[in-house]
Parts: sequence; structure tokens; C-alpha cells
Amino acid sequence: MRNLSLKKTILYLLIVIIIFFLDRISKLYILNIAEKDGFVDIYVNNFLNIILVWNSGIGFGLLSFDKSIIYNFVTILIVLINIVILYLALSYNNLKGYFFIIILGGSLGNLFDRIYYSAVPDFIDLNYNNFHWFVFNVADIFITVGILCLILVELFFNKHELNDENKN
Repeated sequence: MRNLSLKKTILYLLIVIIIFFLDRISKLYILNIAEKDGFVDIYVNNFLNIILVWNSGIGFGLLSFDKSIIYNFVTILIVLINIVILYLALSYNNLKGYFFIIILGGSLGNLFDRIYYSAVPDFIDLNYNNFHWFVFNVADIFITVGILCLILVELFFNKHELNDENKN
């Protein structure tokens, strides 16, 4: 692992904290509505609704199981993946490190919910002509954006490296 500067470490920590708290604030707001009204069903426009769905699986409700042993195994797996993501973030001194930190911030938000509530509250419902995308939350947005940015960086750098090889 490369030498970490204090400035970089503090910046990474701030990014993770900001993402974590944006996620927590949004979820607490929705959970307070649910507690007060008994449900959450907010029509925003033709493409967006706010509803509360409890997700016991991973991203977008995948791998949802009722058995606690499988749930606990998936949770432990997520913790291990977060450790790998942290290692990768600290290993890079370029944009990739920031994208891994963005993913980590979102993942820690959802991991907190898995441990505290035994499920993750999802509430953003995108839809078009009665086709509904998976219900998701703010942490999922950061995870998805981080992954998409990593893919774009890989495609850009691989293309750049191929061009350099072809010139030689």
C-alpha cells in the first residue's frame, strides 16, 4: 500500500461521513413519516414515488432470504467486501480511490441498517408506464454512481493504454 498522507485520509473520512449522514438523514425522515402516518406513499410526479419497502437482501432486493443464517452470512460477506473496498481505496492515488470511497460510504449506510434494523429501508420508486424499477435508497445511489464511475475510468484508461501500445 502506498504512503498515505494525513490530508488524503481526512478527506476520505469526510467523504464517507458525509455520504453516511446523507443516507441516514433521508432514511430517518422516511421512517419518521412511516411512524407518524403508519405508511409512506408519496406521489411526487409521474416518474417518482416515495414508498417504504424493507429490504432484507442486498442491492435492489436481490438475495432476500427469511432464514437468519443466510442473512447473517450475507452480512458478514458485506463486511468483508467493505474491508476489500477500503483497502482498494487506500491503494490508489487517483480518481479510483475516491470512487471506492464513495462506494464504501453508501455500503456502510446500508450495512448499518442491516445490523440495526435487520433490513434496509428503501424508498425511492422510479417508474414509467406502470414499469417500476427496483425501490432503492440514497446509499444505493452512491454505490451505483461509484461503480459506474469505476467502470468508466477502467474503460477510459484501458483505451488509453491500448492506444499507447499501438503507437509503439
